[in-house]
Amino acid sequence: MTTPPPSPTSPDDLVHVEKLRQAYRTMKTEIHKVIVGQDEVVDELFMALFCRGHCLLIGVPGLAKTLMISTLARVLSLSFNRIQFTPDLMPADITGTEVIQEDKTTGTRQLAFIRGPIFANVILADEINRTPPKTQAALLESMQDYTVTVGGRRHDLQRPFFVLATQNPIEQEGTYPLPEAQLDRFLFMVKVDYPAVDEEREILRRTTEERSATIQPILDAAEIQSLQQIVRRVPVADHVMDYALRLTRSTRITTDEALPWCREWLSWGAGPRASQALILGGKARALLQGRFYVAAEDVRSVAHPVLRHRIITSYAAEADGITTDKVVDRLLQEVQPNTSAALEDGKLPKVVSRG
Repeated sequence: MTTPPPSPTSPDDLVHVEKLRQAYRTMKTEIHKVIVGQDEVVDELFMALFCRGHCLLIGVPGLAKTLMISTLARVLSLSFNRIQFTPDLMPADITGTEVIQEDKTTGTRQLAFIRGPIFANVILADEINRTPPKTQAALLESMQDYTVTVGGRRHDLQRPFFVLATQNPIEQEGTYPLPEAQLDRFLFMVKVDYPAVDEEREILRRTTEERSATIQPILDAAEIQSLQQIVRRVPVADHVMDYALRLTRSTRITTDEALPWCREWLSWGAGPRASQALILGGKARALLQGRFYVAAEDVRSVAHPVLRHRIITSYAAEADGITTDKVVDRLLQEVQPNTSAALEDGKLPKVVSRG
């Protein structure tokens, strides 16, 4: 017998929603003791974390990307390692390696696995496009399967496991662009922009004085994994799921569902992982907003970080200065949710739960 999906108004669910909402507010307060502004970036990092996803951060140097990630790990009581990607970095420098160790008591020798920096809860892959594809690929198994294979043996990674990779959008000489298959592994591509003038003034004040902030940990690993499970249980109405599907399927230029202008502006559209990411991101945003149901606005809010690295603009679009963000802007303008279905007979459509 199939277990029915949980009611969106059950007391247990409401307790979990309130717990996450309060923890979220407290965590943002703690992070802003160190980080000035960047509210949208912080929100997207939290959403990705609670979705069990990974993030690719795009921003010029000096925008506190590393500080933001390390502060996030401190707030969540998680272990943190930074890996600086360079052209001479080898896969074993990330995953670890096997060495021969001698037992001084018996004189016997045996292979022992020395763990690499990938064995932490939060991994900062700094300037990931500075290292060759062979080393970039060392992250693929860990990001997808939460394991590392060395010498034919699989080693489990700690949970939760969160990879945050950074790229510098300016200097591309001597870099190795991530292939589309690896970009698709990142739930969000997060753009870190320059601060506003008032925010930059506060940054100057904080960083040129002798002061240090004390960060209080809010959640631990067990609580984070519990909240990650709750995110998966958030129900999604049919019209919201259809809206997410229409957003992604409208970009697939080889199908009849593609919008005419997408065929001109795009050379490749978003795949099924984009649809999954829209729904998962919408679930996390709904919980952080204090709701146990996903609205179309939740899907719209995560469309940019979900789609900007999963669609490829054509040469003609690039020549006209059309970026993937502009494509998503027009997509959100022309593809609207079916609100008439949601209001039919004064009731929401059938609610389905996706684990």
